[in-house]
Amino acid sequence: MTRTYALAAVLAASCLGAAASGSAGPVPDRLERFRALVSDRLSTAQIVDATASAEAYREAYAVLDEEIVESLGSGGVFASTAFLQDRLDAFSDAWGGAAVRVVRLGQLTVGVFQLGESANAASVRVYGTLRDEPALLSVLAREGRPTLHPLPAGPNGSVQFLVAWDGAQTARGGRPLRLDVARQRADGVHVVWSTADVYPDGLVARGYALRGNELRVRYELRYPGWVPGCEGQTEQEDLYRFTAPTGTYAKVSQRQFEPWHRELHAAAARLFTAVAAQDRATIAALVPDPRVRERLPAGLTAEPVCDAGSGARSGQVLVGASDAQGAPWTLAFQRDAARWRVTSASRVTP
Repeated sequence: MTRTYALAAVLAASCLGAAASGSAGPVPDRLERFRALVSDRLSTAQIVDATASAEAYREAYAVLDEEIVESLGSGGVFASTAFLQDRLDAFSDAWGGAAVRVVRLGQLTVGVFQLGESANAASVRVYGTLRDEPALLSVLAREGRPTLHPLPAGPNGSVQFLVAWDGAQTARGGRPLRLDVARQRADGVHVVWSTADVYPDGLVARGYALRGNELRVRYELRYPGWVPGCEGQTEQEDLYRFTAPTGTYAKVSQRQFEPWHRELHAAAARLFTAVAAQDRATIAALVPDPRVRERLPAGLTAEPVCDAGSGARSGQVLVGASDAQGAPWTLAFQRDAARWRVTSASRVTP
């Protein structure tokens, strides 16, 4: 007998028993309520209204919470992850493409939900026992698509897991990323480590990898001269290791990819600052040819455009700039050993 048939048989027997008791009145099917909610409250017109959208999603999650808590309270096969997943798949089909996953972690049941792409559509919901009754214990809600990764037990054997929240892909292939480590405490779970604290300016990641007790995160670096969407810019990969005493991650190393680009624009930033301050010594150090120094215009500033050239391979890169009148200029930077120097400066003519 397949899993689906077995669950259906148990459910049918339960329904017959309830009907035979004759004590319960008619109860609207929760799945039908959910379908009606999707049809009536989550129309395209209402999704545009942020307030109506948030309220509709709250109602949708309330229905799902009722379904899971009732199943957990029934016990037996009804409380199994197989039954819960089968039942939630029906809700997912009614929604039309929702991603729903339920897992058991110790005494906790964790649901990972993605009902859409709006800010209110994703959540990780933790169910367990509260005052000897099944209940919704905690909700984690962030922007992005959640993925759950079980972790080794935390201090005192507490259940914990990592949630990755992936945002929409950028033009360069990265994604806004947030990683949260959640740990069971008392009657719920709490975030005990987060990349939101490690990277307070945000994290746009090329990717992340969990292997054993190691976590690797590769991401875009933001520095003077960094321009969204350009190729060949400096990225960094941080390696974290899970430590048993704290039950969280600690950074153990980091490495950079295409580090030359950050070094180049550090030199360019020094040049622009020196031109503004008329710091002749610094200008001479960065532009050793006096003929090129004479060509440098007043008010030279950086322009947010992609560089031209082959970078570290040839050692020469063209950097965009503009003068005090807003006219475009090109500065040719040449790599000399570990240093970058300006070898030519020319105004761009139409």
